[in-house]
Formats: sequence, structure tokens, C-alpha cells
Amino acid sequence: MSEITHARVTRIAVPVVLSNVTVPLLGAVDTAVIGQLGEAAPLGAVGIGAVVLATLYWAFGFLRMSTSGLAAQAHGAGDLPERSAVLLRALMVAVLAGFGLILLQGLLFWAAFAAAPASAEVEGLARTYLAIRIWGAPATIALYALTGWLIGVERTKGVLVLQLWQNGLNIVLDLWFVLGLGWGIEGVAVATLIAELIGLILALWLARDALTPAVLRAGLARLGNRLAVVRMFTASRDIMGRTILLQLSFTSFVFLGARFGDVTLAANQVLLQFLEITAYALDGFAISAETLVGQAVGARAAGEVRRASRICLQWGFGGAAVMALCFALTGGLIIDLMTTAPDVRIEARWYLEWLVAAPLIGVASWIYDGIFIGALQTREMLRAMMVSVAVYAVALVVLIPVMGNHGLWAALMVLNITRGITMRAAYPKVLAKAEAG
Repeated sequence: MSEITHARVTRIAVPVVLSNVTVPLLGAVDTAVIGQLGEAAPLGAVGIGAVVLATLYWAFGFLRMSTSGLAAQAHGAGDLPERSAVLLRALMVAVLAGFGLILLQGLLFWAAFAAAPASAEVEGLARTYLAIRIWGAPATIALYALTGWLIGVERTKGVLVLQLWQNGLNIVLDLWFVLGLGWGIEGVAVATLIAELIGLILALWLARDALTPAVLRAGLARLGNRLAVVRMFTASRDIMGRTILLQLSFTSFVFLGARFGDVTLAANQVLLQFLEITAYALDGFAISAETLVGQAVGARAAGEVRRASRICLQWGFGGAAVMALCFALTGGLIIDLMTTAPDVRIEARWYLEWLVAAPLIGVASWIYDGIFIGALQTREMLRAMMVSVAVYAVALVVLIPVMGNHGLWAALMVLNITRGITMRAAYPKVLAKAEAG
């Protein structure tokens, strides 16, 4: 293990934060380019199509996190063949999943439009968009695996290069195909498909040392190792379960907020963007924890696990304090930038105090997520989430009748507090994992 320092943590974290900035930028450009066509239907079609694909791909988001933890531990142990095998197994799952989505596209798209019906024109355009984009499914899911692998072996600069190249290319092709060639909605879909395929090629090149002939042969020899395969699927299952519970919690928050009327619902939606901003800003330190804790566990260095955890938590809380201060000073301005509706602006300000507190309340849970993923203590992470969601449900029942929408926000804070407490209580198992090897 190389020495874990504050500088090393920030070298991992900063590229992740910068790469996160490009994600909403691409969505904004897609919307702006289609918006130049001057029609509502294409905008709606791209929005629905993007949501459908994001939902389908989200089901395989576990591949990024499980691959990161497994690759970090193999890297920390100096086991190059296993490090290669981790990537190969993840790519195999990605390719099978991607082609499975292609084969099932008719059924999947039918179910999507049955659940969220749109006008005949919007649905027709959306189906055109989806019919093109779905061919990128193997590449998109494979990019989850490759991104996780690059994070695990401490190459977040490569992740930044990949995001900048892929999203930058997508934006250029958007402008060319839609505004230059007049391809309309097909142009947006083709641009994204090409960017995904070329992004996959670049990602494979960035991971090329795991694919050299000698290492590849050794990795292929371990591909079917029963214990390693079980570890991968166990970690993936636990991470998926944890993510589903977290998503259900946020979905219930939105649905329950709708009971307080359209203005409060809109205000809550505006304020949830503060949480998204916080997640993008602090995600880098959770990724640092994944990488460094995973490597330390692989190297059986419990002392380095402690040091990595401590430094990542310090940076996380420091970043959270900065975010809280920014929201306290500029929260009203941010709200005004997000909506021009006077009643929504006023309503959102009533609940802004919760978003000032949210970074400091939630940061421990986010960093511990990274620690537990790196250590592959995914079962403990899932158990902590189950307890937290149960406590959150009780808080909803108790607080909403007394406090209304303030009670809804208070319950969300309780969820994150409980996540942090339960994972801190299970943290000794991370250290035990490092000591046991």
C-alpha cells in the first residue's frame, strides 16, 4: 500500500467531481438542441425516451460499485490476474445484459408506454428515439463496469477524460446532426449512440493493461472461479437491494409531498435539486473511500483502512460545511434561478433551512457507503438501509400529521441520520475484514 494522504484523497476525488459536472450539461444541450425545432412533441419524446432508458440502465448501476470494490481489493493485494478477471466478469455481465435489453425491447417499451401513456405523436417519436438508442445498451452497461474498474485501480483522471470525451463528442454530434443536417430526433439518438460506442473504445484503451495478452490469459483462467463469481453476485445483489430501498424512499417523499398541493410539490422538487448538487459535489470523497479502503482491505492493512476512512470523512464533512454555508448565503438566489413562479419561490424558502442542514446531516452516510463498498461489506450496508428505511417510515407516520411538509423533510433527514449511525455501528466489521483478509 502506498501511503494514504490528504493529497492522494483529493487526487482521486477532484476528477470525479469535475466529471460529474458534465452529466447535467449533456442533458441541457440535448434539450436545447431539440428545442430549436420549435415543436413541443420532439422535446417530450426525448424526455420520455431518456427517462425510459435511464430507468432500464439504472437496474445495472450495481455493476459500477461492485466492480469498483472487487478491483480495488485485487489491486491492493497486487493480484494482477484477479484484477483482470474482475473486469472480464463485469464486461461479460454487461454484454449479456445489454443484448438482453435489445432482444426484449418490444416488451420493455410497451410496458413503459402503458405505465406512462403519451400522445400518439410523442409516443411515435419516442419509439423512434428508443429504437436507435437501445443498440447502445451493451456499450452503456459495459461503461459502468469499466468506470468501476478504473475507480478501483485509482484512475479517476481516466474517468474524467472518458466523461469529457464522450459527452463532448455527444454535444458536437448533437449540434451537427440536428442543427446542421436537420435529422431531428433521430440525430440526437444517433449522436448519443456513436458517443457511447466510441466511449467504450476509449474506456477499453484506458484499461488496456488488464487486457494485455499475458494478463488476459491469466485472467481468463480465473474467469469461472466459483468463490470470485459468488462474491461478485452477492455484492451486486446487496447493492441493488440497497439502491432499490433508497430509490423507494425518495419516490415516497415525492408522492407524499404531492398531498400538500401543486405549489408545495413544485417547491419540494426545486429543493431536491440542492441534494443533487450536494451529491455531485461530495461524491468524489465517497469514491476516494471506495478506492482506498478497498485497496487497504486487499492489502490486509487495517491501519490504512482506518486512515483512509478518517481522511475521507474529514474531507466529506469539510465539503459539507462549505455546501451548507453556500446554501445559507445563496439558497434564495438558487431557488430564483430554478423557478420564476412567485408562489413556488416563496414556498421553497419556507423549507430552505432543511437543505442548509442536509449536507452536514447526510455526509456521513454517503462516505460510509463508499467505505462499505470498498470493503465489500455490502450485506451490512443493505441491513443498515433496511433499518433506516423502517425508521424513516415511522418518522413519516409520526411527523407529517404534526408538522406537515416540514415533517416530510424532517423524516428525510432522519433517514440519512439513521443511515450514518447504523453504518458507523457496523464499521468494526470493515476493520475485521481487513485483518482477516
